Amino acid sequence: MCELICVTNRKIFYDTFGITASFAGRVREILSEGIRVILREKDLSEDEYYRLLCEVGDRRVTAHSFPDAARRFGCTSLHMPLNALSSSDVSEFETVGCSVHSAEQAVLAYKYGATYLTAGHIFVTDCKKGLAPRGTELIKDILCVTSLPVYAIGGITPQNAGMTAEAGAAGVCVMSGFMKCADPAELADKFRTVFRNNGQKSNI
Repeated sequence: MCELICVTNRKIFYDTFGITASFAGRVREILSEGIRVILREKDLSEDEYYRLLCEVGDRRVTAHSFPDAARRFGCTSLHMPLNALSSSDVSEFETVGCSVHSAEQAVLAYKYGATYLTAGHIFVTDCKKGLAPRGTELIKDILCVTSLPVYAIGGITPQNAGMTAEAGAAGVCVMSGFMKCADPAELADKFRTVFRNNGQKSNI
């Protein structure tokens, strides 16, 4: 099964649609498509992040970086950077994601309680300007050392998503695409088509 995940970036969203646009509304729109959303606004303070969770108002969202805010709001899913995961008690969360950039980090993430991994960056992306992409070999390397689901992130588009599925990824994470597109449902349909054409069963 190949899964599509949205990773948010409100700065990209506001740069595209203007500061008066509803970022929380965009998150709810994506969730309504049955797409998992990782609310990755880690530059906020804990209180600001909690207020954003309340504005979104949907416990299906995966919280990022702020376990206390996630508990307070009632999230059952949490995503953490590796260094934060290593020092946090996340045992109460049903799903725990971790961002990794090597097979060695993947082993540590599993040790610290991760139930899935995001691995990147796989392709060239504006979010990592000047840094060489790690390519789909990173996915293969990680799958050699762990049985956890691995989701590709970084420069993912409908044109290259099939390559990550062929490498064994459980799915893909998309940031800029969902933050910039006019119609999230239309973009999701393009990924669904790719998953079908690659013999993958989409969950969305």
